[in-house]
Amino acid sequence: MRALTSDPLDPGAALAAVGAPEHGGAAMFVGTTRREADRREVTIIEYEAHADLARQEIDRICGEARSRHGAAVFAQHRLGSVGIGEPSVVVAASAPHRPEAFQACRYLIDEIKRRVPIWKRIHYADGGCEWIDGTTRRPAGRPVRTS
Repeated sequence: MRALTSDPLDPGAALAAVGAPEHGGAAMFVGTTRREADRREVTIIEYEAHADLARQEIDRICGEARSRHGAAVFAQHRLGSVGIGEPSVVVAASAPHRPEAFQACRYLIDEIKRRVPIWKRIHYADGGCEWIDGTTRRPAGRPVRTS
């Protein structure tokens, strides 16, 4: 599993990756590009990241989810252009019981959104676009490409 990829994401593969015969519960979250943001029609979103730091932080978050919830976990975020309705992030978790699976899954997505240095450039149908810092939910300056 690559934490960051420019390839399309496969939710089925994410769920399969956390499957374990001793686990009775699995949960998954798939975040997709929506058609509208801030009452403006979106045409596409481009994602960029500080790749090394983003991978390290996703690995850290996965380790935390495993130890806190006794879960098998999977987390992957897409980079590059992501069209309307396409997955941009997939997280999955399985655990012996459903509460732990749900909690681990929720922890993964919430912490990825909060801590991982990934930026998105939203392209609007009206021709405008803006960079958003995903961790602060505020417009951001254009990120510096580091890899």
